[in-house]
Amino acid sequence: MSTAVRMGPWSWAAVGLATAVGLLAFGWPFLAEAGSAAVAHASDAPWVFAAVIPLVLLVVLAQIAEGGMDAKSIAILGVLAAVVTALRPLGAGTAGLEPIWFVIILGGRALGPGFGFALGSLSLASSALITGGVGPWLPFQMIAAAWVGLGAGLLPPLRGRPEVATLAAYGMVASIAYGLVMNLWFWPFLSGMESASYAEGILFDPGAPISDNRARWLAFSLVTSLGWDIPRGVLTAVVILLVGRPVLTALRRTARRANFAPSVEFIAPPLAESRR
Repeated sequence: MSTAVRMGPWSWAAVGLATAVGLLAFGWPFLAEAGSAAVAHASDAPWVFAAVIPLVLLVVLAQIAEGGMDAKSIAILGVLAAVVTALRPLGAGTAGLEPIWFVIILGGRALGPGFGFALGSLSLASSALITGGVGPWLPFQMIAAAWVGLGAGLLPPLRGRPEVATLAAYGMVASIAYGLVMNLWFWPFLSGMESASYAEGILFDPGAPISDNRARWLAFSLVTSLGWDIPRGVLTAVVILLVGRPVLTALRRTARRANFAPSVEFIAPPLAESRR
């Protein structure tokens, strides 16, 4: 029997809305024209997309309204978010080694995509408050981490070693993809590098074709961040291989005891029918 937190239509709608806004927040550089307001006010653009924060909270509220989340599942969400908050300072600034992703991935896998979405976003927000990492990048970190937890919950149903191996591979890919996507929040706003020889072909070119700017973004990521993204992915995969199975077992046992499923009520048949 599944122990995941259930998601109803309103929860999926909230996730879809938050994802659509997140895609717009990250992907606008590929659609903006040279004279658009987004390019003209580039320094203000990150704050405009801070609307991602209430949309992420809407996902949690939708699950509560539909009965998918109760006090027990919210308590588990708070505990796992606290674990991420405690782990995040351990890898700050150290070659991209961040030990938080295995918690988000395993939490989303064991307790469902909606729980993983909420865990990724809220844990990044809480850890930013503790570590002083609040800034225009935070909404982007929240939605990107939410996607990581959501994807873990949407992986095909497996158990045992195949499940752990799949999660390790997913952790490797998702951790690297997180770094690539996060480059988009500041890459279009870089200035003062145009004269550098190494910057040719990697800076954002407003109004250029999508394929051109996509190649520039990938080249920028290769030059600047891939050296941090790969260690992050390797560490995530290794930790999942080492502790994935016992952690998943513990989370699922906790979910079974918490009994997230709606309670079943047995109603006696009417007296007339019972005599037939």
